[in-house]
Amino acid sequence: MDSELYGFLEKEREKTELAVIADYNDKTRERFALSLSEEEAKQLIVSRNASLKKYHRVEFGRGILDKLIYTFCDSQYICQNNYSETLIKLQDIFYEYKNEVQDKVTDDELLMFMKEQFEGVCYGDVEYLEGTCLKRFAQNVRMGYRGYEKSGGKAEYETLSEEKRWDDELYYSVLEELFW
Repeated sequence: MDSELYGFLEKEREKTELAVIADYNDKTRERFALSLSEEEAKQLIVSRNASLKKYHRVEFGRGILDKLIYTFCDSQYICQNNYSETLIKLQDIFYEYKNEVQDKVTDDELLMFMKEQFEGVCYGDVEYLEGTCLKRFAQNVRMGYRGYEKSGGKAEYETLSEEKRWDDELYYSVLEELFW
């Protein structure tokens, strides 16, 4: 009986999520020329379930899919050709790092951090986002860092980054030497 009830609830949840994704499709198709086929939407849900199992997480109510789509649909690094695949990867990374930050960071803070790094430091490279930016962020959060609480996850990476970034003065001096 329990497995029948669970199966029924799972199918109802999938129907609801497919309807939410279809609603977002209308918006993202209009504004950003991005949409998911029904098969891609189902694959996102299957992948989400696999990620939840993999990271031993449970979701009640609506999942993260609609927020993930909303957050990343305007990315300059996402196009129709990589939309579904990128969402699947970002979704998996989200659940992985919810664990890594020990749930000390809200969904919105983590999504904001992910988006900002994806667009800026990572230039759309999901592996760099996962293996460097989020890894460093999670490590600092576990060690007590709380700067993200005031900013909502915005403009956090520069305080954590160990890489030397672009030096404007050096750039302009080299340009002067080349062209003067």
